[in-house]
Amino acid sequence: MISGFLNSTLWLDVEEWTISWTIGGTNWFPLLESIHVIAAAMVVGSILWVDLRLIGVAAVQYPITTMSRELVPWTWGAFVIATITGIGMFITRAASHVLNPAFQSKMVLLVLAGLNMAYFHFKLYKNIAQYDSLAITSTQLKIAGSLSLFLWAGVMLAGRWIGHII
Repeated sequence: MISGFLNSTLWLDVEEWTISWTIGGTNWFPLLESIHVIAAAMVVGSILWVDLRLIGVAAVQYPITTMSRELVPWTWGAFVIATITGIGMFITRAASHVLNPAFQSKMVLLVLAGLNMAYFHFKLYKNIAQYDSLAITSTQLKIAGSLSLFLWAGVMLAGRWIGHII
């Protein structure tokens, strides 16, 4: 089933869209790629600070709730930009990207990072205020923060390899 989806002619059709040709055949592609890299760095950079605070190795004097409240909007804004620019780059070579192991890895890692984030925000975050004034957090928070760092590093590494595996 998944093989049929990945090898579908749909992806060749996407490559034939006018916007796909416009992006792929002009300076739009390097512009989108540059914006994508900057936005991805902002996503990971803002997440990094919260994660380092969760595991207790940086910014321990700042309340987790304050850091999260101030950084999460930046994270989401940058994520939206990274997603839009990523889709713009994807459609230029959709058929080869869906079969690219680096692209597949990036997508799996993005889903896992999203699930980890959802677990943090919907399960762990409701009790986070008790750790605001403490440098040491719970084991669950440390695991969520460490896993987030690992997953986002993987997303960035896999993303970097997409253009090098053909």
